[in-house]
Amino acid sequence: MALVRVTGLPAAPLDAAAAFHGEWLPRIRSQLAASQDESAVLVFALADHSHRGWRLAAVQELARELAPRRINALACDSAAGEAAALALLDNCQGITGQLLAIDQAGMVEEAS
Repeated sequence: MALVRVTGLPAAPLDAAAAFHGEWLPRIRSQLAASQDESAVLVFALADHSHRGWRLAAVQELARELAPRRINALACDSAAGEAAALALLDNCQGITGQLLAIDQAGMVEEAS
């Protein structure tokens, strides 16, 4: 499983979406094109609900574009929560195109 940590995005949702699509998306496509991994997970920092729409659209479109690879995303600031979510995704081979927001206890706050 390829893991891509998306960092350094602006706080405002429109600015974050623009930075992701302008700076991160080309890198992600290049990294995954060179990878033999069957799945990838993008890891974002937790953010408020205003970031959910653009993040979900990005991961869903990447999943379509890169099928049959599985592409998912996490929004998580907890190492334990991240580890639990990665284990879940590794064991659930049918999950793709999803954005999981993980709280401190490793619980899914919202799924899409």
